[in-house]
Amino acid sequence: QVQLVESGGGLVQAGDSLRLSCAASGRAFSRYAMGWFRQAPGKEREPVAGINWSGGRTHYGDAVKGRFTISRDNAKITLYLQMNSLKPEDTAVYYCAGIADYNDYTAFTSWGQGTQVTVSS
Repeated sequence: QVQLVESGGGLVQAGDSLRLSCAASGRAFSRYAMGWFRQAPGKEREPVAGINWSGGRTHYGDAVKGRFTISRDNAKITLYLQMNSLKPEDTAVYYCAGIADYNDYTAFTSWGQGTQVTVSS
């Protein structure tokens, strides 16, 4: 089972940028599609972005399209989420997970502790 650890969150102002990282524990990471999810207070966890095993295909939720970029470095067994033009509504705990495909957010890995992103207006 791949273990995933998210990092890079913080408190920023609207319009700022952040880059989240998701470090994996094993080389099997390079065979998986991966996704980013987020959960805001009082809301259900929702998919944010997905990427296939090679990084050649990506998918984004409508709320982040054009502002966020998902990428991966299989040599470093790390997944990234570059978040630009942040808005207060992006405030949430962000999680990464192995998913069925780049546009199928059925998660099959255990959830980590996540990383908190807070955007002030």
